[in-house]
Amino acid sequence: MKRRMRKVTALVLSVGMMLSMTITSGAVTIDEAQKKADELQSQKSAAQAEKDTLAAKLNSIIDQMNKTQEELSAKETEISTAEEELVQAKVDEDDQYNSMKKRIKFMYEGGNTKFLEILMSSSNIGDLLNKAEYVSKLSSYDRDMLVAFQETVKAVEEKEAKLKDEYEKLNTLQTSLVSQQTEAQNLISSKEAQIAEIQNQITDNANILADLKAKAEAAKRLQEEQAAAAAAAAAAKKNNSGSSSNGSSSSRPASSGNVVSGSGYFTHPCPGMTYQSSYFGEVRSFDSRPHKGNDYAAPTGTPTYAAAAGTVITAGWSNSAGNWVVISHGNGLVTKYMHHSSICVSAGQRVAKGQQIGYVGSTGYSTGAHLHFQVELNGTPVNPNNYM
Repeated sequence: MKRRMRKVTALVLSVGMMLSMTITSGAVTIDEAQKKADELQSQKSAAQAEKDTLAAKLNSIIDQMNKTQEELSAKETEISTAEEELVQAKVDEDDQYNSMKKRIKFMYEGGNTKFLEILMSSSNIGDLLNKAEYVSKLSSYDRDMLVAFQETVKAVEEKEAKLKDEYEKLNTLQTSLVSQQTEAQNLISSKEAQIAEIQNQITDNANILADLKAKAEAAKRLQEEQAAAAAAAAAAKKNNSGSSSNGSSSSRPASSGNVVSGSGYFTHPCPGMTYQSSYFGEVRSFDSRPHKGNDYAAPTGTPTYAAAAGTVITAGWSNSAGNWVVISHGNGLVTKYMHHSSICVSAGQRVAKGQQIGYVGSTGYSTGAHLHFQVELNGTPVNPNNYM
């Protein structure tokens, strides 16, 4: 009996030990699983926080880029207006100057040749005004004309200074936009894994980022074109002592001979065009405003010509028109030639009808190589076909 009790007791103890081991083993497994779950949750929370930070930073950059782009657009509009005002002021200056020369010649050519000699020997109106002996003998009416002309010249100088300042501000905004775009791109590149995880959060921003990137690249291209135009202008100024009598500089591309076509008052400004890509008054898909001129698509480097004889008012860089030339033909008639790859005339130069002024390009706000030809009468765009 005692032996049987000992066996039963031993069996009970064995079963008890086995149960204890089983319970202990189950408790450890649960603890490990809970610990792993806590670690995963911690990692998930950290990843979520990083995603939120990245998304917020991207949104902040996009907001800033939008603000910069708005300022940039406003500044471009200001510059465009200032350029138009400057061109008109130069047209007025040229008209006044020519009127004064005719007036003085009429008054004195039959009487005292000394005045004509003074006039013809003056390199410009400023030189003439400095000749006190001449000014003192002018009539009151002519002195008033000179004073009015001086005021016009001063206004032109002020507008040119203002335009230069506006371009510096524009350049700063363009640099800022490019910098912000670079910051956004670097952030995206360094966080590609995180961006993949939060793609749903930034989908709405993808198109905005692409648009701003394109605008930033366009701003960078305009800066490069502007720098190239400035360098060409500086080289032309430096070599001006070697300029020929018609005002062209050795630093400019060589020009071909005069090319005159048709029987209209204007010759075609780009007879080598491939086709006419846009028409005066046309409303295009990308611009709700009526087109102010004709566009002639042509390969880069195709020569362009002065539509009629006149005085070059502007020959240089414009943020919207790129390398452009503006010619005054008198009586309020003005022609504008835009987007050149390079130009071969200079401001103040007299050009003949059909004289080459530049080469077709795609500088400024342009989507392809072409010449934008615009005609204005008293500051208002008119159909170029009326003169051709």
